[in-house]
Amino acid sequence: MTTYDIALIGFGGVNRTLAELIATRGETLHTDLGFGLRVVAITDLRLGSLVQPEGIDLSIALKLDGGSETFAKYGGSTDTNNESVIRSCTADIICEATFTNPDDGEPAVSHVRWALESGKSVCTTNKGPVALRGAELTALAEQNGVHFEFEGAVMSGTPVIRLAKKMFEGLKLNGFEGILNGTSNYVLGRMEAGLGLDAAIGEAQDLGYAEANPAADIEGYDVQLKVLILANELLDAGIELKDVQRQGISAVTPENIRKAASEGRRWKLVGAARRNPDGSVTAGVSPVALPLDHGLAGVSGATNAVSFDTDLLGAVTVSGPGAGRVETAYALLSDIIAMHAARTGVVANA
Repeated sequence: MTTYDIALIGFGGVNRTLAELIATRGETLHTDLGFGLRVVAITDLRLGSLVQPEGIDLSIALKLDGGSETFAKYGGSTDTNNESVIRSCTADIICEATFTNPDDGEPAVSHVRWALESGKSVCTTNKGPVALRGAELTALAEQNGVHFEFEGAVMSGTPVIRLAKKMFEGLKLNGFEGILNGTSNYVLGRMEAGLGLDAAIGEAQDLGYAEANPAADIEGYDVQLKVLILANELLDAGIELKDVQRQGISAVTPENIRKAASEGRRWKLVGAARRNPDGSVTAGVSPVALPLDHGLAGVSGATNAVSFDTDLLGAVTVSGPGAGRVETAYALLSDIIAMHAARTGVVANA
């Protein structure tokens, strides 16, 4: 039976959780999916790098968490030369889950490019490479006969991109609108309950929903990237980040919240794109006071949802978790499953 060797670039919450799934459910995955997974390389800013072509003992790697030990103690190195590891390791698939600068997509863009250039497939949870260099990297993957998958870049483990591409065949997709950021959605919900913006953000930070600097979520940058990805992937928009208008929720006041409630409306940060009669696509993200009977108005907490406007079925809404370590790790696994299906023509049992 096929075994895929994988390299984990970044060993934070997402790739660590994927390693845990492989370590604890490896035999079950092997039986259910029709292939096995073996980790042959790991790189991490704090831990260094560990490359073992025969397979890494994941029980050792997983116990290194927050202490002073590094991979050097176990035959690895404190060096984190990701380019060298990505290009030279024996992995079939690179699982990229590092941080991304939203301005240029680095260092994730380079990680993906190095892998594809060296004939390795890539799955990533990073928005930057897909939003800012998606067409270029997809073409590079095709040129080198490998795969570039990124289901987790938009709604974590909820398979919105693959679902729309596969399940909406035969339908004309006119556009979409969605709640694509759980943090801002949580904050707006808490403001509706009576908190001010700063207090609601503070609560979100305490719960781990918001970063110390919450601007990416609150000011709409995160949703802007996700709208760009969906517009280009599903509507063939061919647009750039500058074409996606952006407005966050920082200007929404408690008075706005109260007024909307009195009118039977609820504020949501909505990311949307729509195909115009001339074929062009208009895209943006902004806070909107939705009527309570709107399909997105009832989406609460950190949940994400996207409503697709189709010609034959009307509005089709997909809802699910938009964040979380396990959910995002599953997105990487689903990408590997898709690669296996494309390679073999066999759909996994699970």
